[in-house]
Amino acid sequence: MDHQEADTQTVTSTEVRPIRLVIADDHEVIRSGLVSLMKDTEIEIVAQASTGKEVIDRVSETSPDVVLLDIRMTEGDGLQALEQIRAEHPALPVLILSTYDNPTYVARAVALEASGYLLKGAGRDRLLSAIRMAAAGESAWRPEDLRRVSRAAGGPTLAADVEIALTKRESEVLRQLAFGLSNKEIARRLAISYETVKEHVQHILRKVGVADRTQAAVWAVRKGLV
Repeated sequence: MDHQEADTQTVTSTEVRPIRLVIADDHEVIRSGLVSLMKDTEIEIVAQASTGKEVIDRVSETSPDVVLLDIRMTEGDGLQALEQIRAEHPALPVLILSTYDNPTYVARAVALEASGYLLKGAGRDRLLSAIRMAAAGESAWRPEDLRRVSRAAGGPTLAADVEIALTKRESEVLRQLAFGLSNKEIARRLAISYETVKEHVQHILRKVGVADRTQAAVWAVRKGLV
């Protein structure tokens, strides 16, 4: 073998395999910013989506290595999309990228086996590192996020097989609570008063036997209510 052939083989062996990424966010400026961040890296954006339904279609069409998924989108939020992606592509790593440092969202993301939860204010290095970790089959969760959810899930009454007699309205409020909505947002969504929502939330916490909304959300996810 001459030196030229040896050099060619060396170059080929050190080539980095592209990481095929699908990004989903309902704001075009965010998607454009992500595209810019990925320039001159081994990360190749193979598709973009702006709705929950669209990202599910793009994943099926492109077979990516990783999905970067916003939460609040139309036509099915990101966590609903995550649930369907997990059912159809159980081994596909999905990273949540959100504006909201919401413990309920974090708890649902953990329960739905996301590979990590990133805030949109995270730096470029953190974002790229998380994508690379997910593509390698590693967890990109920060220990503090997992500790927070572990504390929320630790109560003995949170087992999914516990039968709780919630009223129809309490079930509706719990579902919205588990989607991460505030009491004011729930009131608007269900066309009831803010005080009524507060009362329902207190009843739910007492019936389920948990201390806060995050624990109630974890229970609701395990129960299959969301």
